[in-house]
Amino acid sequence: MRLTNLTRIFGTRTAVDAVTLDIPQGQMVGIIGRSGAGKSTLLRMMNRLTDASSGTIHFGELEVSALRGTELRRWQRDCAMIFQQFNLVPRLDVLTNVLLGRLNHRSTAMSVLNLFTREERIMAIAALERLGVEQTALQRAGTLSGGQQQRVAIARALMQAPRLVLADEPIASLDPLNAKIVMDALRDINEREGITVITNLHTLDTARAYCERIIGMAGGRVVFDGAPHELTADAVQEIYGSDRHGAGIDETMTSTSINIPAAAAAAARPSEGIGALAAASA
Repeated sequence: MRLTNLTRIFGTRTAVDAVTLDIPQGQMVGIIGRSGAGKSTLLRMMNRLTDASSGTIHFGELEVSALRGTELRRWQRDCAMIFQQFNLVPRLDVLTNVLLGRLNHRSTAMSVLNLFTREERIMAIAALERLGVEQTALQRAGTLSGGQQQRVAIARALMQAPRLVLADEPIASLDPLNAKIVMDALRDINEREGITVITNLHTLDTARAYCERIIGMAGGRVVFDGAPHELTADAVQEIYGSDRHGAGIDETMTSTSINIPAAAAAAARPSEGIGALAAASA
């Protein structure tokens, strides 16, 4: 993924200001910054949910910022987006919500008639099992907890067979245990399939623990780009600024640390993976 002088202006406000980034295939990248720093707008431009005011987006040789029509829909299939609000259809069962990830792989007639093949249903169940929520397959999505809904949303993204995964504040509304389960799932996708994962995060400890590269934004611009160990106190202050008393950010305020023995025990048994963590939260 290559962004060159990418800019988005809303009226008189510049949300993203001349961002240039080169993200190699297979990286797991965390984007951090205050609310209004431009993180979400940047991800939405990558997925083309929001058009850039200027600048270009490339994925390999593909000029994403120039795509239209069928080619744009194909890109949005290849570039899966996971949202803070989950964006499931509450009245539909979980299995159908996951199967909706196949819509851009199918003919219009089959999509309209809601006809999914046996192979697609098997794929959907396998995706739910991978996320530890296969037992919810026949429940209405609206009856699930927030953590379960986010795992269903990730399973739906997997059904797209994406080349890139973008996650916009995927753990912002989750408790610490479910936040860990979701981040473990994203890291597993990154490591097992070699898929690039770019995620906006509001917690510094999460970014340090899961991301090999951290990008800090302030006022729509990139002010930090480096490895987790390079995210010093000075760098954090440049990203987040100071409070009205001139003090820097207290990182403990953003902690997602888990102090649940069952979760720690499950995490220590790698062979059980995500399923064990899901059981620990039951």
